[in-house]
Amino acid sequence: MIFITGPLYSGKRAYACQMLGCGMEELADRAVWDVQGLAAGCESLEALAEELSRREVVIATEVGGGVVPVDAGERRAREAAGRLSCLLARRAERVVRVFCGLPMVLKGAEK
Repeated sequence: MIFITGPLYSGKRAYACQMLGCGMEELADRAVWDVQGLAAGCESLEALAEELSRREVVIATEVGGGVVPVDAGERRAREAAGRLSCLLARRAERVVRVFCGLPMVLKGAEK
C-alpha cells in the first residue's frame, strides 16, 4: 500500500493519478481518500488501519497543524486521525507527503 498525506488542497489525488498513470475515475477504484474522517469515533484504529491497508493507495489529509480546537470532541477526532496516519504509515510500503503539489518520499523508494 502507498500512503499519501499532506495538507488540504495540496494535490494529493492529482499526484496519485500521475503516479498510477490513471484518471480520477479509475482512481476511485484503486484508492481511498479522506480517511482521516473515518478515525473519529472508531472503536479500533488498528482494525481500521488493517482494512484500509488492503487498498493500493490510501490518502489522508493532515489535520494536526494549526490551532488546537477548543471542543473536546474535535480534539479527540484530531488525535484519532493522527494515530490512524501513524498506523497507516507503519503498514505502508511507501509514504509520500505532498505539499504545494510537490511529492516528498518519506518512506520507500520512488518508482
